[in-house]
Amino acid sequence: MDVAVAYEGAQLVAAVLDDDGRSADRHRVDPDRIAELIAWVPAGTVRWVWADTKAIYPRLLAGGVRVQRCHDLRLCHAILSGHDQQLAEDVRWRAQHLTETEPTLLDDQPSEERVELAEVVAEHLRQRRRIAVEEDADDQDRIRRAKLRLLLAAESAGALIAAEMAHVGLPWDAAVHDQQLTELLGPRPRFGGRPVKLQAIADELITKLGVGAFNPDSPVDLLQALHRAGIKVESTRKWELQQIDHPAIPPLLEYKKLSRLLSANGWAWLDAWVHDGRFRPDYVVGGVVTGRWATSGGGALQLPKQIRRAAKADPGWKLVVSDASQLEPRVLAAMAADDQLATAARGHDLYQGLVDAGVVDTRAHAKVAMLGALYGATAGFGGQLMPRLIKAYPRATGVVEDAARAGERGEVVSTFLGRRSPLPPESWQELQRLAGSGEASAEEARKARQQARDWGRFTRNFVVQGTAAEWALCWMARLRQSLVDLGQPDARPELVYFLHDEVIVHSPTDCAEQVAKLIKDAADQAGVMLFGDSGVEFALQIAVVDDYGQAK
Repeated sequence: MDVAVAYEGAQLVAAVLDDDGRSADRHRVDPDRIAELIAWVPAGTVRWVWADTKAIYPRLLAGGVRVQRCHDLRLCHAILSGHDQQLAEDVRWRAQHLTETEPTLLDDQPSEERVELAEVVAEHLRQRRRIAVEEDADDQDRIRRAKLRLLLAAESAGALIAAEMAHVGLPWDAAVHDQQLTELLGPRPRFGGRPVKLQAIADELITKLGVGAFNPDSPVDLLQALHRAGIKVESTRKWELQQIDHPAIPPLLEYKKLSRLLSANGWAWLDAWVHDGRFRPDYVVGGVVTGRWATSGGGALQLPKQIRRAAKADPGWKLVVSDASQLEPRVLAAMAADDQLATAARGHDLYQGLVDAGVVDTRAHAKVAMLGALYGATAGFGGQLMPRLIKAYPRATGVVEDAARAGERGEVVSTFLGRRSPLPPESWQELQRLAGSGEASAEEARKARQQARDWGRFTRNFVVQGTAAEWALCWMARLRQSLVDLGQPDARPELVYFLHDEVIVHSPTDCAEQVAKLIKDAADQAGVMLFGDSGVEFALQIAVVDDYGQAK
């Protein structure tokens, strides 16, 4: 049963939808009387339909209400807009209720006051028509639409999970965080400026460079100082600096690392993002074109190892930390139905599996070869190893090679469930047209070839990274369902953190081992849900710990 919901002015308006997706009954309540709305909904399994989970669900959570299922029209519309030609009504709804920066969805979020209930119902009907199976549809079209329905359900489940993780929060010990910062940087300055240890490293850097005072926090000043010292580098990136043999380089690299810690996760971050013993990041579901999540604040996807000890379980609780091992190569094996690569993936180390199969001689070479396949290595050692990988695993490498060639031609590619890549920008297309006409200069033709290869590398990785994001959504959705009935009503395990291929569950100690098993079961179920009996093992590293720092 579907129940459409929208905020209209100061009230929450809901309508039960009939089998045709049309409004059959309406109810209106004040936001502070959420329980009345829940009691009004007929008994049975309910799927809540609303324009934007981020606009409505946090208010329900604050009122003590959790929902099992939802259909997020904004997220689903962003996915469906990549399929077929939009109807005029779809374009109008999109213009009114979606951001203009799709598919990143990182800017202004729609306001619930802008969406009337009638519009929610109408958009829901349009989306139902888009994924409905026609009576004369062939098997291929039925499979495509079934995959798309799974993707929409998983994306909407992800929206619920993101809101719930922000509501619950990752347990965070501010005193431990402060202690770690003090040990690494020195005591917190009372009136701004650099902490004493960071200042000492800056002084050492300036002394060893020997070109006078400069601001190491300014990339321009730093680059000019390096040039004055005779160090010819084009940037201050870590990989380039590591190639230089000069006594100033070690303190420079150390300064950059600690300065980054101070700016990204220092005391200002602690003040802004940790309250009441919880870190509550603002996740953006589908915030990247591949479907990966992003954050609009808090940097949850980049918590450095130096501060992870501060993510600390409450007394009597544990953190169950799970990391999917070598997820993208395993996803590639499954989506390509490559039995040979699936065999190599059995166990916790796929790279060692490539060595055992005789494809390469060392694990390090196996990693370079596989990353080269995923990201399009054409030169260096990765490029040299690619022919071996192509010969050993033609089905898997064929998937990414086909995606790369399609991207070079400016075509759209899709993830396993059907999320579509964006078209290259108009400037890219214009340059390719110019090169194809034979009227391009030698430099324009060279640039066109380079841009085509670059876009091909993007589409090559898009199909795998996007499918890995789909697997992770299904993994979390299954895990969320399995945690509902575990523990006591006032002390249940909760998903509290997600990082691409890693989840953390905050669990009472007495059921932490059971949670670990549920995490593994959910990973297996997600693999079957997407790929059927692919033979690919989605291996996990699971640790039951007191703090996040102990898991690595």
